[in-house]
Amino acid sequence: MIRYATGNHIDFDAFVELYHASTLGERRPVDDEERMRGMLENANLVITAWDGDLLVGLARSITDFVYATYLSDLAVRMSHQRQGIGKELMRRTQDAAPRATLILLAAPAADDYYPHAGFTRHPRAWVLASDERVR
Repeated sequence: MIRYATGNHIDFDAFVELYHASTLGERRPVDDEERMRGMLENANLVITAWDGDLLVGLARSITDFVYATYLSDLAVRMSHQRQGIGKELMRRTQDAAPRATLILLAAPAADDYYPHAGFTRHPRAWVLASDERVR
């Protein structure tokens, strides 16, 4: 049975290991401990999924709780995918800020997943990478 919890007070090594086990580590700075610690510590809404003592899923968000919630990372261990854990993490994220719009950027491999969860594509998103500057 999967247990869910709220809060970012989780073991850092388990956090990083989950990113590797979910393939999200391919698109995150998992070898940069300072950035990864900052990602965990500065998120103000973290929902986790546990199978016993094993961290199997995580939704990491930044939110004002009333207008917008940016779901920055949704990670589910590959061994636990297709069990509804990702959708439950998103539901619980939405429940924590029910008046806020839930916003995310999909990984290319997950592009077809989000419409099944009720999301609609937004054509006006813009991104400026950390190594780029506003001109």
